Amino acid sequence: MNPELDNLKNIFLIGYRCTGKSSVGRLLGANLVWPFIDTDALLVSESGISIKEIVDKHGWETFRRMEHAAISQVCILDRQVVATGGGVVLKAANVDLMKKSGWIVWLKAEPESIISRMMQDQNTAAFRPSLTSKDIITEIGETLAERKPLYRRAMDFCVRTDDRRVDEVCDIILQKFS
Repeated sequence: MNPELDNLKNIFLIGYRCTGKSSVGRLLGANLVWPFIDTDALLVSESGISIKEIVDKHGWETFRRMEHAAISQVCILDRQVVATGGGVVLKAANVDLMKKSGWIVWLKAEPESIISRMMQDQNTAAFRPSLTSKDIITEIGETLAERKPLYRRAMDFCVRTDDRRVDEVCDIILQKFS
């Protein structure tokens, strides 16, 4: 699988929280001279409240409906780099839209890397509400176990982000398209 860049529509970055989707997406977009869109940021901008507030006030089901609307909106255009929320793969309709609209890259990291990155990210509380009522280590382990098969089915290819700089991950993705 080696799609030519000229024929490429969109690049979607999927993966668990703190695997590098937004950081890699920004740099990838700059390298390609394509717009970068973070669907979580788009959703927050359009709703006027944080993801945590959406979930606290309206629940995860409402958030997932809003996320689907954001994916639908993004898929109308081409030649974008799109960072998605970690749970975007939970709704098969999202995956179908992304597959029809571009290539899906799974950014994958081990739980230890995810925990370390979450602890360093000051926006974690506002943008990454707890998915369960469990401690962070248990939550990450259980959620990753549930989502790994979904990420695997959705992806066109995977890039491990553990112990890699953002520019290294970006270069690996760019090589797939050259």
